[in-house]
Amino acid sequence: MVEQQVINCESVDGALAFLIRAKGKLKSFVVSGTPEDELRRITDQRGITGYFTGVYGSPRTKDDIVNELLEVHGLVAADCLFIGDAMTDYNAAKVCRMPFLGRVNADEKSPFPEGTVTVADLSGLAEYVKLQEMEGGDP
Repeated sequence: MVEQQVINCESVDGALAFLIRAKGKLKSFVVSGTPEDELRRITDQRGITGYFTGVYGSPRTKDDIVNELLEVHGLVAADCLFIGDAMTDYNAAKVCRMPFLGRVNADEKSPFPEGTVTVADLSGLAEYVKLQEMEGGDP
């Protein structure tokens, strides 16, 4: 029942628009504590798997997955961005020495340490990562 609710829930504002714009321009990954087979069913059912370079979940830890992705794809952690809504995301980003952007609903208290950059939704994400520069013009 929970899996179906996740499949049916609304996306975070701006997330799908960002994924559409970023496809083919940025490598994007899902790294989650959700069991990997369940996570892949969810992204398939939501029709968003194709926007990601890869979809990864438990039983591996987030920092193990991220470190492997950095190595396999020849990425530099400092040039990447980890977006997350939980302390496990924040901690994985720190272990991997990756910049972190926290997503916290506007009506909730941030679980992240003071000074952590947070956003209520992802509507400004393209500007945050300067995606418009990759497109050769204004967003």
